[in-house]
Amino acid sequence: VTDESSCRAAVEEAAAGLGGIDALVYATGIGPLAPVEKLDADAWRRAMDTNVIGAALVTSAALPHLTKSGGVAAYLSSIGGSLTPSWPGFAAYHVSKAALEKLVEAFRVEHPSVGFTRFVVGDCAGGEGDSRTGFNDGWDREYAAQVYPVWRQRGYLTGSLLDVEEFLRVLDAVLRCGGTVPEVTVTPRPPFQA
Repeated sequence: VTDESSCRAAVEEAAAGLGGIDALVYATGIGPLAPVEKLDADAWRRAMDTNVIGAALVTSAALPHLTKSGGVAAYLSSIGGSLTPSWPGFAAYHVSKAALEKLVEAFRVEHPSVGFTRFVVGDCAGGEGDSRTGFNDGWDREYAAQVYPVWRQRGYLTGSLLDVEEFLRVLDAVLRCGGTVPEVTVTPRPPFQA
């Protein structure tokens, strides 16, 4: 998603194979895990390129098709981008997701014939098999072990993970609304305590 010509080619191939495009879901994201002062320019660039610029490139490529079909587009963001303070170790991820949310807003304002929705997503482990997330691939496990208790203590992690099937049901329902929902927050239900 970081190469403009690849984005355009992929969108055109999809449009040709599908007979057009009436929906786009941007679920791509990376989250480097490191203390903010240890994030180098490359880590910042990768996060912004993938999480923000990639969304802009894919959307721009799909926009003529989405405009023609009166289509919808949904973008997966994070609770750390708008609802919680930035979590220790996630500066690049949360800053880029906050920028993604403004990007979605910009597309919504400039292209009202397309329904743009941002999905603010809580703790989710992703799917299985081909749907497995590689989000935490490459993390420094020792640093993760240091910040995880801080995330729990601050209440950022609830002890539950969002069920992927539940998320997909919500996503499907919102897409079927024709883009009339500008924002949705989907978080895991806290564990039941009797």
